[in-house]
Amino acid sequence: MKSSIPSWKTLAGFFFALITVCSCDTSDGSAFDREAYIEQIQANPDFQSWAHYLGDPERTHFSLLSQIDTSNVKQLVPAWSYVSGEVSKKRTTQIQTNPLIVDNTLYGISPANDLFALNAGSGELIWEFSPPGTDQTGLGLSRGMVYWTDDKGEQARIFYASGYQLYAIDAQSGKRIIGFGKKGFVDLREGLGRDPEKVPIVMTTPGVIYKNLLITGHRTSESPGAAPGHIRAYDVISGELAWIFHTIPQPGDYGYETWPEKAYTTTGGANNWAGMALDETHGIVYVPTGSAAFDWYGATALGITFLQIA
Repeated sequence: MKSSIPSWKTLAGFFFALITVCSCDTSDGSAFDREAYIEQIQANPDFQSWAHYLGDPERTHFSLLSQIDTSNVKQLVPAWSYVSGEVSKKRTTQIQTNPLIVDNTLYGISPANDLFALNAGSGELIWEFSPPGTDQTGLGLSRGMVYWTDDKGEQARIFYASGYQLYAIDAQSGKRIIGFGKKGFVDLREGLGRDPEKVPIVMTTPGVIYKNLLITGHRTSESPGAAPGHIRAYDVISGELAWIFHTIPQPGDYGYETWPEKAYTTTGGANNWAGMALDETHGIVYVPTGSAAFDWYGATALGITFLQIA
């Protein structure tokens, strides 16, 4: 039997970067007010659906829906089922997606990274989007997606990744939004200061939306040659890079002097592969990262990884 106590590698291999994306004071010393929090989320229409990965921007896995409880859960019977198919004979097939439900539409991702929309009441397929390529299963699974709509509710987009391609999909039609990035997607290998053809990157866990910014991490190798795990924010309309946070400091960055002089040119990792949480009220995104490459050996990856940017 495996021990349930975290290993030293698990404990030492995770660092937390606290990144503020607005200027505000969060040190008022006030205690958490549970009742006020409940009132706040009750007034939030998102909690009448499941419009965020893991439930809400804070990733609490929590919902106030109360129709099903301990008194009636035993009465549940299947209403419908949807078979996404695409079971691979070449490898163990996985589907780890946390679906979204918005306005009676369920959005999910198949084992082959195809995005689909279903009528949440009937299970009927509304549309399906298949990324270009013959075998998306080799590019990594996808745990979920991000839903965004503008203030007027005139535009609704689904952001999701297949491998290293981050797509913007029209939530109504399932079509690529051509004005986003390069004809509907952003190549996550670009903009990291390395040769895009040589950096191993897939995006398996969705990022978060803050105002008009999509903030993302990615998964990479844990060995020499890994891509740097920089955190990036993209404009939700254009796909242009709005800002980048270097998890491996570069000249002029806080903590740069604690690393070997040119570590940022060769060291990779320190990446966010598990997802992040957003405090919308204070404009803070909480970003857990893995260790710098290569894993299990830190002599070449000295440096500060705990920091806060105002």
